[in-house]
Amino acid sequence: MRASLIQIDVNEGESVESRRQRVTALVREQAGADLVVLPELWTTGAFAYEQFTTEAEPLEGPTYEAMAKAASDAGVWLHAGSIPERDPDGPLYNTALVFSPSGELAAAYRKIHRFGFDKGEAVLMGAGQELVTVRLPETTLGVTTCYDLRFPELFRGLVDAGAETMVVSAGWPERRRGHWTLLAQARAVENQAFVLACGTAGTHAGVPQAGHSIVVDPWGEVLAEAGAGEEVLTVDLDPARVAATREQFPALKDRLLGLDPPRRR
Repeated sequence: MRASLIQIDVNEGESVESRRQRVTALVREQAGADLVVLPELWTTGAFAYEQFTTEAEPLEGPTYEAMAKAASDAGVWLHAGSIPERDPDGPLYNTALVFSPSGELAAAYRKIHRFGFDKGEAVLMGAGQELVTVRLPETTLGVTTCYDLRFPELFRGLVDAGAETMVVSAGWPERRRGHWTLLAQARAVENQAFVLACGTAGTHAGVPQAGHSIVVDPWGEVLAEAGAGEEVLTVDLDPARVAATREQFPALKDRLLGLDPPRRR
């Protein structure tokens, strides 16, 4: 399975429409890949909070239409990153979109863990409630977004739902780049799964981005890593390595569920 992670440079000097057209062209250039992955909130920038409301779009808005067409033109499965989704009956959501090679919407994932504590995304956007997996011919994807990477229980839930390849679409800041790499490897090791973590380059609202998109195998080995700027990171994966790893080192079978809380002494 060939996967291409497109690490988009997101800067304030480029309009949303210009970036959308540029990214659409980049996706079309990945014809021949099986899976293409884009970063989180690449239309606006993950830290450009003031643009979330003004640039929010319905699920089937201009980004949806452009990405569906690009997936079809390239003949690829496309994790199109995420958009600020405007739900006519509710709040905004940070929503990831996955398209089939025919351009059909295969899944939409509303980010469960919102970043910002008492400001930014955590205040401006609603929380998703459902885990999402997508069955590809070669593997089953578990769909996650950025801050989700810090919550191992979400990834365990995806494993229980059959996920073998975890996709993390992110807008991760440069000042916490060490955590980005560490957590991507940890999620791969503990779930014995591939992790495809695609971030942004550039600067969002004055926040430099980490870049360094990364692909990690089920043993925690880094198969490929991008640099700091805009880049397409392409890697060939053997999906059978997930089952082989889980058979050779069957740690997941030793999970103990439903443990009682510790007693006070």
